[in-house]
Amino acid sequence: MCRSDVAKQVFSCWNWKCALLSATARSAVYLAAMHHGAHGGHANGRAVILVEVAYVMLTAGIYAALQQRALGLRSRSLGNLVVVFGVPALAQALDWVAHRMTGAPVPGRATLAVCAFAAISAFFHLHVMRNGVFLTGQGRSLVDDFRRIPRLIAGFVFRPFVLLATWVARPFSLSISR
Repeated sequence: MCRSDVAKQVFSCWNWKCALLSATARSAVYLAAMHHGAHGGHANGRAVILVEVAYVMLTAGIYAALQQRALGLRSRSLGNLVVVFGVPALAQALDWVAHRMTGAPVPGRATLAVCAFAAISAFFHLHVMRNGVFLTGQGRSLVDDFRRIPRLIAGFVFRPFVLLATWVARPFSLSISR
């Protein structure tokens, strides 16, 4: 397979929905971190934001496509690991390399903010993608996805509490049934 075939394959499954949302959200996080850091008002800081927007717009769709493909892995656990840990780790490593290659500063505060956002985002991506939202090639529009978001956000926020309640209730239900 030649390079152009690989490029066609990669971009044929590019997830434009996640690219748009990720570029917007991550750039806002990065901008806020940069604003509070030493590079807030400098031209170099604005260049970093432009690099972030362009790079994330390009790559977020590819990363989301990889996550979407991972949902179809035979092992659901392996797919979950790829979505939550594999793709975000790859994305963060390549982001760091891209910033270094361009000579842009990589302030610790901005890097930490983006990493924290990426971790939460990865769990959210898993949650919404497992529920059929922000997937491409599935016949749903972005508007349809946004209509489902309030319920999915509520489910995501309350999920740890539901899991904790289920875990706490389990020993009691076993002792009552005996």
